[in-house]
Amino acid sequence: MAPTLASTSEPKQTFTSTSELKQFVINEGYGVKGVSELNLKTIPELFIQPVNRRLDTTKVLPDELIPVIDMSNCEDPNVIKSICEAAEKWGFYHIVNHGVPLSVMEGVKDATHKFFELSSDEKKKYLSRNSPTKNVRLLTSFNPDVDQAYEWKDHLSCFYVSDEEALEFWPSICKHQVLEYLKTCDLVVKTLLKLLIKGLGIPTLHEINEPFLMGSKRINLNYYPVCPNPELSIGASGHSDVSTLTVLLQDETGGLYVRKFGSDSWVHVPPIMGSFTINIGDALQIMSNGRYKSVEHKVVANRYENRISVPIFVNPRGSDIIGPLPEVINNGEKALYKQVLYSDYVKHFFRKSTNGKDTVDYAKI
Repeated sequence: MAPTLASTSEPKQTFTSTSELKQFVINEGYGVKGVSELNLKTIPELFIQPVNRRLDTTKVLPDELIPVIDMSNCEDPNVIKSICEAAEKWGFYHIVNHGVPLSVMEGVKDATHKFFELSSDEKKKYLSRNSPTKNVRLLTSFNPDVDQAYEWKDHLSCFYVSDEEALEFWPSICKHQVLEYLKTCDLVVKTLLKLLIKGLGIPTLHEINEPFLMGSKRINLNYYPVCPNPELSIGASGHSDVSTLTVLLQDETGGLYVRKFGSDSWVHVPPIMGSFTINIGDALQIMSNGRYKSVEHKVVANRYENRISVPIFVNPRGSDIIGPLPEVINNGEKALYKQVLYSDYVKHFFRKSTNGKDTVDYAKI
């Protein structure tokens, strides 16, 4: 009996070629979710990752945990110290008691599920060739045009321009919840950046630094469907973010792993109810002249449960020139990175498949 998908057309159960599978996944809008719902015994070859891109479970450190930081008193010197130390030594940390209501967090998770429950005919309206704006696009894998093996992930990516544009062009089934969530998180982002900047010896997040550090924002709705062979695939292959800062909301499923800085070992980042997972992006590593670390991370596929996550990528503006902040190197510290147009840096990241932290080499002197 054929599986039921929310679509106006009956999906195929077998594919005679990779191009036919890509047509189903990409052009017809079924995505990886559509492949998952075919209940195949094994994943198609297109999704089988080379061994070096999978998670080597023998290198997972089961007793290691990233820091958990209580933000209820963010003026406390110990909180500031904890945030800056986590940025230097881990590049990843959880924050709790951050002030964003749980109802807003649960609302955006529910909206993510609702978007991916739409029919393929509805979802494919947001494919790059169909989307009413270049700022909203539905994708499978990281970059399906260049990925040799596809990641086991679908995602809707929304670049924020204005409330008016979001309300006009973002999918109606999720736009209000996503926009409310994005705006509610602004204070958290500003607070974190203020503390991180203070840790660099810069007294305040003044009117020049604020738009430079957080002049643009993108939010993704990530969907990782059930995978029959998670050991052969990957939800998101190893990469570091190109952002200044990433604010990640995980569901309860888990599956995010971060490379322990300075080693080839991995640490699971378990979800904590009501928390955000914060990670340093390449842009802040460059601006801090390497003091704060963007760290490679990946997501494994899951055999039993669908997983969603919602990252907010806080970035410089595309027109900004990024490099070590003058205040950081004014004391004679040698600059490790050159001055780079941020839009060029991002283009370099997206024109290739992800490969660990290799993008940051683009900015090294």
